[in-house]
Amino acid sequence: MRVTVYGPLRSATGEKTVSLAFDGGTVEEALAAFVEDYHRAETHLYASDGKLRASARFSVNGERVDSDDHCPADAELTVFPAVRGGTDSR
Repeated sequence: MRVTVYGPLRSATGEKTVSLAFDGGTVEEALAAFVEDYHRAETHLYASDGKLRASARFSVNGERVDSDDHCPADAELTVFPAVRGGTDSR
């Protein structure tokens, strides 16, 4: 599987697109395999309680998906990490 990452996740992978050994399953299972290979990505995708961050977004082969959707072994998974920080400028 190919995984394309954006934002701070690039610091975890060192590249925009990486290859990942994945036999197919859910998006969440693909993300678990991704984090297993790229440990520094964990804090960008998972909260301290171990759940996926609500603002993290994913697509499989260009279609937006939820974490419990199917992700084939030969898919292209795109990961947009959770958005954090910011200030209220009002």
